Amino acid sequence: MSDERIWTAAVLVIGDEILSGRTQDKNVSQIATWLDVQGIRLREVRIVPDVEDEIVAALNAIRARYDYVFTTGGIGPTHDDITVDAVAKALGVGVIIHPDARAILERYYTGRGIELTEARLRMARTPDGAELIPNRMSGAPGIRIGNLFVMAGVPHITAGMLDALTGALEGGAPLVAHTIGSWAPESEVADLLRQGEKDHLGVAIGSYPFFRDGKVGANFVIRSTDAASVAACVAQVAAGLEAAGYAVTDGGI
Repeated sequence: MSDERIWTAAVLVIGDEILSGRTQDKNVSQIATWLDVQGIRLREVRIVPDVEDEIVAALNAIRARYDYVFTTGGIGPTHDDITVDAVAKALGVGVIIHPDARAILERYYTGRGIELTEARLRMARTPDGAELIPNRMSGAPGIRIGNLFVMAGVPHITAGMLDALTGALEGGAPLVAHTIGSWAPESEVADLLRQGEKDHLGVAIGSYPFFRDGKVGANFVIRSTDAASVAACVAQVAAGLEAAGYAVTDGGI
């Protein structure tokens, strides 16, 4: 078994709108994909409402368990954007108007002929001691403090913040993944998948069944930090599927 250091992360999604179903979360998948490239494994996701005590409790529970914690949501200009206050409370620090964040917002709004109101200035608030994560989309920066990254709830803004962090976090080997699909009931090929994992140390195979056009099939995602092992396992599983009479589609169905 490999003794390579595994770096881990959790995501805390904050927002009543997510829990109510009014808004569908799109950040978890993009953060997970980005983390894979950084050599960091997403191990847990929690969703909490816009309630300070619940945010604090969740943060304190997960930040001690993982190398990195990402939050999304609750850093806008309105009264219910309380993530900064909750993070500061969890860390036992005060909240300040970050001078660099204020300067960024002043340039952003005055350059567009818009007043920097008290509400907009709320987006310059950070826990004391925090650094900023650049936001090229709307000016208001994200926040980095210790192993905690406080990010926007709007997916395209979060994507820009992730881009700004690329290469800035310590991680392990990037995760390599390859998907194949087949109109094969997973129950009929379970032994084949199990053998594939057994024969290729460090490889994990995820099976994702679907039902379409009256037929049952599945996509199989083969993952490892070793590209050669992934390729060898893909070849073995594909050959086994075809030998069992199931055509294989590279990239999934």
